[in-house]
Amino acid sequence: MKDGHIHWAWIVLATCFVNLFINYSVRLGYSVVLPEMIRDLGFNRTAGGSIFNAYLFSYIILTPLTGYLTDRIGGRRVIATCAFILGLGVILMGTAESLWTACVFYAIAGLGSSGMWTPVITVVQRWFSADRRGLALGIMSTGYGLGFATMGAVFPWIVKYFNWRYSWYFLGAGAFVMVAVNGLLLRSSPESAGYLPWGQKDSINLKGTEKKDSSLGFSPSTLLGNRTFWIIGLSYLCITYSLYGITTFMVDYARYQLGLPIGKASFLATIHGIGQIVGVLTILPLSDYLGRKRTLIISNSFITISLIGILLSGNSWIMLYVFVAIMAIFYGVTFPLYGICAGDYFPKEIMGTVIGAWTPFYGGGAILVHWVSGMLRDATGNYYQVFIINAVMAALGIALICLVNQRTLNPSQIPLGPPLKKGEE
Repeated sequence: MKDGHIHWAWIVLATCFVNLFINYSVRLGYSVVLPEMIRDLGFNRTAGGSIFNAYLFSYIILTPLTGYLTDRIGGRRVIATCAFILGLGVILMGTAESLWTACVFYAIAGLGSSGMWTPVITVVQRWFSADRRGLALGIMSTGYGLGFATMGAVFPWIVKYFNWRYSWYFLGAGAFVMVAVNGLLLRSSPESAGYLPWGQKDSINLKGTEKKDSSLGFSPSTLLGNRTFWIIGLSYLCITYSLYGITTFMVDYARYQLGLPIGKASFLATIHGIGQIVGVLTILPLSDYLGRKRTLIISNSFITISLIGILLSGNSWIMLYVFVAIMAIFYGVTFPLYGICAGDYFPKEIMGTVIGAWTPFYGGGAILVHWVSGMLRDATGNYYQVFIINAVMAALGIALICLVNQRTLNPSQIPLGPPLKKGEE
């Protein structure tokens, strides 16, 4: 901080932590609500997957724009606006009575969610120096693990005393509260607020930097022609497919294929959330020293092994718990690690644009796996083929990330757009 004891980066980090907690309670909590929701409304698993895909379609369509706008008008405006849209969609989700209304309402939630990841991790990375990004995102990312764990623990209580609809009402109210919090506490970049990134030792001439960069123009075609961009994006698609293939349907698998009671099946979400917290607090900071590429190879390898273990665990709920926990540790670090690659391999001024441009890869993997998994489950009556495909896709994610050139892209290779001026936060 300029004259105080607390650097504003930590205020930004705490605010973004709560954003992720709400957002991922909505996104990942869907897998916990799914069994009760489709039973009450009379949907099959394919319909359940289609509802989530409606969310993902709107999410991936808008996220490249929210990433671009984060670089141009600032993350605070984008995040606060999207928090309002998210709250609206989630409240409406609690009123759904048919497949089409559930799809429309969750799609609105997806529009809001587009501002709850790419802009959030872009803002946090800008507030911390390059060798502290893993630490910062590790702390922040406990928000989505905690959100998932909370849903797994609280949802059975909500069903017992209310019904599944109140899960959406509570989460929607939380998103509305964050509209005001984001407007009051977020700042889009340290330079615009008169700070240096936390952990940066060398002082820089902020005014001179702004003047130098403002004359440059950004060409998206230059980014799309970059080999590293495509390799990382395709690896992202593969690992997203494999992770969502188990996460979305694991409670349903435990509940209706293994026959576990709702409390024991929902506890998988709590295990998953706790595992994510462990992973982001240990592996993400470690990636600052190991390097992102090496950490991604290790992480994707453990995910592949755990997915094979889930497939082979049979009817043993203990082994299922163990392998879900292992997978969750590395699940939690996957998305932040790919996000940090934008800052490591590309100039920070286009970080939001790069992360947003990778979102269609993420969305493609997630949408494809929900359709394939839902149809295979409905056709065969089990999840065996689904889990085999998940493991194969995770292995492809490893192979692709091995092809990434370790050398960081020279910022001069990609021209930049004008950065935020002071006050445009």
